[in-house]
Amino acid sequence: MPEYDVVVVGAGPGGYVGAIRAAQLGMRTAVVEREDLGGVCLNWGCIPSKALLRNAEVLSLFRRAEEFGIGYDNLRYDFGAAIDRSRRIVDRLTRGVGALLRKHGVERIAGDGALRSATEVEIRGTGRTLEAGHIILATGARPRGLPGIPIDGQVVVTSREALERKELPASAVIVGGGATGCEFADIYNAYGVDVTIVELLPHLLPNEDEEVSQVLERSFTRRGIKLLLGTAVKGLSRGEEKATVTVESAEGEQGIDCELVLVSIGVQANTEGLGLEGVGVATDRGFIAVADNMRTSVPSISAVGDATGKLLLAHAASAQGVAAAEVLAGLSPPPLDYEAMPRAVYCRPQVASFGLTERAAREAGRQYKVGKFPMLANGKALGLGEAEGFAKVVIDEEYGELLGVHLIGPEATELLAELSMARFLEGTAREVGYLVHAHPTLSETVKEAALAALGQGIHI
Repeated sequence: MPEYDVVVVGAGPGGYVGAIRAAQLGMRTAVVEREDLGGVCLNWGCIPSKALLRNAEVLSLFRRAEEFGIGYDNLRYDFGAAIDRSRRIVDRLTRGVGALLRKHGVERIAGDGALRSATEVEIRGTGRTLEAGHIILATGARPRGLPGIPIDGQVVVTSREALERKELPASAVIVGGGATGCEFADIYNAYGVDVTIVELLPHLLPNEDEEVSQVLERSFTRRGIKLLLGTAVKGLSRGEEKATVTVESAEGEQGIDCELVLVSIGVQANTEGLGLEGVGVATDRGFIAVADNMRTSVPSISAVGDATGKLLLAHAASAQGVAAAEVLAGLSPPPLDYEAMPRAVYCRPQVASFGLTERAAREAGRQYKVGKFPMLANGKALGLGEAEGFAKVVIDEEYGELLGVHLIGPEATELLAELSMARFLEGTAREVGYLVHAHPTLSETVKEAALAALGQGIHI
């Protein structure tokens, strides 16, 4: 009889959640982790970056104090203290994950796990091998480098190094205008860094609705963040404490001098040395291939999280972890709808979305309607002094089904949940429009956008 029913390799948001759910369902469970509990998201991604973004928000409000009739002298700020605060939050949550594992009887095993067979996990360097009825791989991913731009951890960094660097550069070039790049641009700009974003595609957040990207671009430009869109990085030359990034666009080639280069162009799966080939686990472009039930090509092995490449978001990983555990317990969880999963970017203004963009709906041949409502017409947003952005819904023309939702503005990431629930329960724009919202709230914008899509908008 195997020592464990389930062994999970990796304790990020997919791994530890899957392990806890397996234990809740009565399975003898162990989780193997070579670093800190919580994975990249908790330790070097989602959580510390959101703490820094809050610091940036507070500092930005101080800089706008006169707008609210408040004056001050000798404004002082300490970015090192902001980093320390973010690390304290990380430490608290990491200890919380450990407590949750203990509470549910999940054995935590420190070490580097690799597949020895379809039912065995070897803990490298210890001589220990764990035998399990089933193995769940949750090894995550790491920032991807750019050819010709070597990461040195000092002048050229990834988000990992940036999240523990206490010294602010005078200038920074951020390579990549996705979520990570935009969030760090927001943080650095608030602290007075001269920021340039270089993005190969025509817009920031290229996977978002184009109108959303345009609003964000205007906001960043007004705040002094330089945008080089449709621009490729061709090379980098390093001095002792500075670098020159060579870029090329339709206007030609130019060099940008800076003290820091942050490379944020995506991630690659942590699958090297895991023993996948020897056991027969199939991969696709470096990611572990999985079916809808999270099983790999080897029946006794599942995979969840960023290592699968399905949707590189922490909450998607957690949902996969729960699904994998429930499948092993003989349950029938609903299939994961990745198109309907929420996407969130926490820069200012915040961006949140799910489903089809307007362009995607058009290219798919869908008959659709669009409803929009500006934050500028929302009383709460005006009162907050944060009136950039809008709420936008894309609905099926015949039935009013929510095909896509795209928000940009204050606390947009908190506004998305009600529309996600409406979609999950097969609600339509009509139900969202009928629902009475408290006044004045930011959530009124999504109600008004839904009504506008039906031609029934009241306040616009």
